[in-house]
This record gives sequence, C-alpha cells and structure tokens, in this order.
Amino acid sequence: MTDPEPKRVLFYVQHLLGIGHLTRASRIANALAVRGFDVTVVTGGKPVSGFPGPAVRHIALPPVVSSDEGFSALQDMDGNPVDDAFRDMRRDRLLAILHETRPHAILTEAFPFGRRQMRFELLLFLDAARAMPEPPKIFASVRDILQKRPKPERDRETVDYIDRYFDRILIHGDPTFARLEETFPHADEIADKVVYTGLVAPPQPEPPADRFEVVVSAGGGAVGRHVLHAVVGATAIIRPEKPWALITGPNLAQADHDAIAAGVVGNVKVFRFRPDFASLLSVARLSVSQAGYNTVCDILRARCRAIVVPFTTGGETEQAARAERLERLGLVSTLGDADLSAERMAAAIRAGLDASAFPEGDLSIDLEGADRTADILRDML
Repeated sequence: MTDPEPKRVLFYVQHLLGIGHLTRASRIANALAVRGFDVTVVTGGKPVSGFPGPAVRHIALPPVVSSDEGFSALQDMDGNPVDDAFRDMRRDRLLAILHETRPHAILTEAFPFGRRQMRFELLLFLDAARAMPEPPKIFASVRDILQKRPKPERDRETVDYIDRYFDRILIHGDPTFARLEETFPHADEIADKVVYTGLVAPPQPEPPADRFEVVVSAGGGAVGRHVLHAVVGATAIIRPEKPWALITGPNLAQADHDAIAAGVVGNVKVFRFRPDFASLLSVARLSVSQAGYNTVCDILRARCRAIVVPFTTGGETEQAARAERLERLGLVSTLGDADLSAERMAAAIRAGLDASAFPEGDLSIDLEGADRTADILRDML
C-alpha cells in the first residue's frame, strides 16, 4: 500500500510595513510542513532573510510595500506608485501559481479582515479557486486582536467576503485572552466559521550562546525608531555595566541604525537582526519592545519580564489593546507611545530590573497555535 499523496497548501502572505505577518505565517507554514503537508508560501512584500523558512516552497511575487505608516498607498521597491500594469502582472502571476499548485487548501494571511489594498488580485484569485474542478478549502489566517476600522461599511464588506469565499476563519489567539467580538462588530454573523487556534508562539527555545541582561527590539524596524532612540538616551543615563543587546530590525533605515550604534553608552551591543532572538529572551532579565503579536508571543514563551511601547501612529489600536490586557494580567509594564523620552525609558528599565521575575506558575494563555492550525487543516482535509 502506497502512502497517500501529501495535501497541498497554498499560503498567501502580503506584509506591507513590518515583518510580523510574515513571521506568524512562517511559523504556521513550517508547522504544516512538519506535519507532512506540501506547503507553498506566496509572499508579496520586501524579502526578509530566513523567511518563510527552508521546510516550505517559497514563491515571491514582485514586491510591494506601504508608502507610509498609515498604509495609504502601495509602491514598488524603488518607491514608485503601483500602477495598473504592475497590478495586472502580479495578478496574472498569482493565478498561474494557483493552477500550477492545485492546492487542497488555501490560507490568506489577514484577508478579508485586512489587506484591502490587495483586492485587485485576491478577489480574482479566490474566484478562480472556487471555480476549480476540485475547489480547495479556503481559510483566513487572522491575529487575535484586529485594528478597529473608522468606516463601518468595511466590516460589512468583510462579512460578505467570508460568506462568499471562506470555509473557516482561523483566529490565532486564546479566547480567554481576547475574543473576536471585542474588535469585530459582526462576529456573531460568522461565529459558525470561527475557530480559535491559540497564539502562534515559537517552540521552547534552546539556551543561547550569548547572554544579555536587557534585550531591546523593534521587530522589523520599519516602525519603532523612537523606541530605539529613547533606549539610546536611557543608556547615557544608566550606563549599563552588564551586557545589553539592541536589535534594530532589518527594515530600519541605515542612517538610523548607524546613529543608534554610535549613540549607545555602556556595555551595549547593536545588531540588525538576531535569529536567536527568542532564545536571548529566555535568559534575559528584561525585554524592551513594542507590543506586536509575534514579539509578545516570544516574550510569553520565554517568560521574560517586559516593557512594551504600543504602536499607535495613524490611529492604530491593536497593540494598545494587547498591551492593556497583558498589563492587567501583570505580564508587562506599558509606556505610552506619544510622550516617550530617555528619562521615562531609563526609569522604566530600572524599575523592570528591580522587579521580581516573570510571574511564577502556569501561564494560562494558549501558545500552541501553529500546531493546532496544522491539526485543524488535517481534520478538515
């Protein structure tokens, strides 16, 4: 008896500013591959070394990025506005990938709750998938806390897309921590399709070769520059003797990275990227970061005491909502994004280093979302 053919999964991931969406999707894709799925990840953003990982097939569409932190427009890697010819070229390539892959399952990262900018290719892609002789199951892969929308009609549009295209909505969160209805007003209308997977945290890390007392990070580095500069100012006040690591992120402008490297005071090493970031947190006394989904997952897995500065530029609400929940549980301390200063950062770091360790006992938040997502797809296919 021959082994059954592996189920083919096509995972569409479009990151526009940071690397958080790509990181979470990569963790899920690799968990699927470990479980025996044949996984193709299609990315449409700026290339990031090491992602989506060696266990999956990776196809990169011609990349687009956001023109600003408010996601107001798309541009190519040279800074040119995306025109109709570029859109047509990407859409045709995506449709070709669909027919080449013939997936049993499709995952769309964020869409239809986000990535409205990509409807020019996604709607035709999903129409084509539904029209295939053996149509794939279609899943939305969505973080636990959504950005609140100023226009109610966009939430109604999301429900319409779910009704038309999607078999399941995979909420990568723990319902005891955050529920969909808290940030999406029409959750009751799609409740029969919603499945909570748990947070998509990394596996328990191995001990790192290096040890740092404080680990400062800015995710991909596209935003968070002000956090890094506040920490630079704080080093001049604290003048750390024990080693600190400051990780600026691959997307931070080179001039900013150089200024940070030149400005730190004391025993501080500055890095662009550390692939062992999660491991560094496991032995650090304190983490300083924004409150993005993946960094928080790393913090919780490592059980590291943390200071978070939620990203709130352009009316962003998601990180602030996450930080508020974590602070209420006693898992982080929060600094405001708007009035950040070197003095306030130094005081928070000193307080964090003086505080007790991460709360003892069992962490009640489910962190096994990558494996559970693989189980859900296996059961449905």
